[in-house]
Amino acid sequence: MEAENIKPWLFRVQPYEGESLSHFLGRFRRANDLTPTGLGKAAGLGGAIARWEKFRLNPPPSQQHLEALAKVVGVDADKLEQMLPPPGVGMKMEPIRLCAVCYVESPCHKIDWQFKVTQGCDRHKLSLLSECPNCGARFKVPALWLDGWCQRCFMTFVDMAKCQKHY
Repeated sequence: MEAENIKPWLFRVQPYEGESLSHFLGRFRRANDLTPTGLGKAAGLGGAIARWEKFRLNPPPSQQHLEALAKVVGVDADKLEQMLPPPGVGMKMEPIRLCAVCYVESPCHKIDWQFKVTQGCDRHKLSLLSECPNCGARFKVPALWLDGWCQRCFMTFVDMAKCQKHY
């Protein structure tokens, strides 16, 4: 058997409801021990993966881009499109925002937390956190969220939920 006939295989990662593309890409890359460059190369997208993980969506991914990514990650292109802001909805690239109560219920970064129009968590009627309430560190991009805690002081998102204020 010749080496070039061997197809690479990848672990599948199921997206969470409302998950941001950044968070999904990070989870997929970690499950498959890939860098943003490696995933971009596998999908034929070059450096786009690294930009998308930072919410740099200008220009937004085209249908062709999403279909190429879908082939690699094993998730339908329409589902990937749902991980992006709807057309015409502005995004906050920073600060990264979090409803810790939502995260406890479903451990992922929700795309709607980054919409410019989002003032807080409509589900829980809580203000969104943009930094760790313990040490003040800003949250890293969701693609880098490993275990649901502050990357400086290790306060868990579960414990942060107690610090959120009602609005």
